[in-house]
Amino acid sequence: MRSIATFLVLALIWFAGLLAFADRVRGSTPALPPARAQGIVALTGAGSDARIAAAVSLLEDGYGRRVLVSGVNREASREDVRTLSRAARRLYDCCVDLGFDAADTVGNAREAQAWAQARGFDSLIVVTADYHLPRAMLEQRAMFHGSGVRLEPYPVATPALKSSGWWRSPRAARLMVMEYSKYLAILAREAVLGLGPRETPGARTKG
Repeated sequence: MRSIATFLVLALIWFAGLLAFADRVRGSTPALPPARAQGIVALTGAGSDARIAAAVSLLEDGYGRRVLVSGVNREASREDVRTLSRAARRLYDCCVDLGFDAADTVGNAREAQAWAQARGFDSLIVVTADYHLPRAMLEQRAMFHGSGVRLEPYPVATPALKSSGWWRSPRAARLMVMEYSKYLAILAREAVLGLGPRETPGARTKG
């Protein structure tokens, strides 16, 4: 009986956390203008066209000097990405870099860290989907820990999640539950890592 009661309490805590996470995601857009930075990083994934277009729009408006599109499909050409970005060719050719190595959110953080280090940037705007941003920022901050690089989040709205009844849509509910579960896993990992000495910036890029 005690184990059942414990399970129910944990389930209620998990569900309350899910609702709080969903409210945080839904309330994050439309995004406020970020503080200006030296670089802008767009993380690819579902809805990549909107993320890339948002990053290029920030570049056009002078919020950063260059854009890195992280996690580009190796089969995509530079012209393919320009079409998605809807960027003027002059701006795209001079100021947009493509990263093909990242296959997940950790890889995005590695790619962003290496790019910022190579460019000598000390501030970045991180552009990704609203639901992905909390986990992405955890990974980016872990990767840049102790480096002094300032990270500015910039969420891009996911239309399927904007409705107050998102949980009625199987697709939207599955997306929110999966992302919340991944977010909790990263929180747990960072809590454990926080018990010991932290890696130096860029250490996770090795191997």
